[in-house]
Amino acid sequence: MSRATGAPPVAAGLPALGPLGLFTVLLGASLPLIDFFIVNVALPSIDRDLAAGPALLELVVAGYGLSYAVLLVLGGRLGDLFGRRRLFLAGMTAFGLTSLACGLAPDAWTLVGARVAQGAAAALMLPQVLATIHSSTEGVRRARALSLYGATAGLSMVTGQILGGVLVAADLAGSGWRAVFLVNVPVAVAGLLLALRTVPETRSDRPAPVDVAGTLLLALALTTLLAPLTEGRAAGWPLWTWVSLAVFPFAAVAFWRVERRLDRRGGTPLVPPSLFDLVSLRRGLVLLLPLCMGFGGFMFVIAVALQQGLGLGAIASGLALVPMAVAFFGASLAGPRLVRRWGTRVVTAGGLIQGLGIGLLAVTVRHAWPDLSVGILLPGMALAGLGQGLQLPVLFRLILSEVPGERAGVGSGVMVTTQQSSLALGVAILGSLYLGLAASAPGAALSATLLVQLAMVALTTLLALRLPRSAA
Repeated sequence: MSRATGAPPVAAGLPALGPLGLFTVLLGASLPLIDFFIVNVALPSIDRDLAAGPALLELVVAGYGLSYAVLLVLGGRLGDLFGRRRLFLAGMTAFGLTSLACGLAPDAWTLVGARVAQGAAAALMLPQVLATIHSSTEGVRRARALSLYGATAGLSMVTGQILGGVLVAADLAGSGWRAVFLVNVPVAVAGLLLALRTVPETRSDRPAPVDVAGTLLLALALTTLLAPLTEGRAAGWPLWTWVSLAVFPFAAVAFWRVERRLDRRGGTPLVPPSLFDLVSLRRGLVLLLPLCMGFGGFMFVIAVALQQGLGLGAIASGLALVPMAVAFFGASLAGPRLVRRWGTRVVTAGGLIQGLGIGLLAVTVRHAWPDLSVGILLPGMALAGLGQGLQLPVLFRLILSEVPGERAGVGSGVMVTTQQSSLALGVAILGSLYLGLAASAPGAALSATLLVQLAMVALTTLLALRLPRSAA
């Protein structure tokens, strides 16, 4: 009998995830994504309070994203091996404790260390969400749950910055920027209490030992790519950044060869190459890369441009994103119905609408700077959010549609790793572009960055034409 209170039955022998259990795991999914973006609007306050400087501020963002991305696939494998509910509870506990450490950090280096630990905790928790959904729902309920996951992921990324602006400006009990981390603690406690009663335990029917060589090589590959790109500009591109980038292709090739060799010998690699035989997963991941790169870069750049370029406060900067969040949420709710009728052509339509919104924002910035306001940005923000909401939830559902239940953890880990790495790459690439141009002309820099993102949106729209028509 399922531990999930009120859960309807699914296939015989499978635990069921009820509505309250689904709410609980989605709450867990929202926390890591909110915390990736919530810090963007708090960076100026952190700099003033801790005298951090540009390089350490970059590490506050990059340290979290790097440890999060590097450990996600391992987190999925550990869930398959030891039980997804158990790892979800462990990750939620660790996330609450590391958030407390971030909020109480006395200096910048302590904050960086706590953020790295917070990213590791997120990597334990997040893969269990999709794996639990995949293993304890089926049919229409699974499609609805995956759509809600996609909506939660997108909304978390947008509302993270809105919430961050509100908390920093509110200065609760004189906490200032610390509130953006401390707010996680009561949420984590509530999530733990709910999970103990409503989330069923699932694990792989054929658990495999951890692929140590594959884990180390994947960590090396992601670190040698993401660390120099996220920290290089602020550090002045020292020698280690170029050495690291030179090591990356060798580490990536070595990782793939080790995984293929282990797969041929009948072992269980960290990332089974046979997983990429699934057309929906392979093509979906290729599309997810530019989609999330563009979105991650946009969210970082818009926060910096509005606060430092225009001098807007944290609340005004957050309010500018409200139309995007509302439109994204509406599109996410309509998505399942649209997919039943039009299939993955909904993703193509979403790309066209998002491109229209980003193009409108670029034109608006070019002609209205420095007299931008929340009202002037509203049409472009709303269109961009609408298009994004028609893409991301559908894409998550498509990528996992053919993954067998016993590989739910690793499949989820691969997808979320691609998403997180892409977000971090977007922050590094588009962020560096904007900051490199903004010293002389912040308005022109923002407009140029938006045009680069528009090119990424055009690429995702073209790639969407190659997706399987069905998103069952």
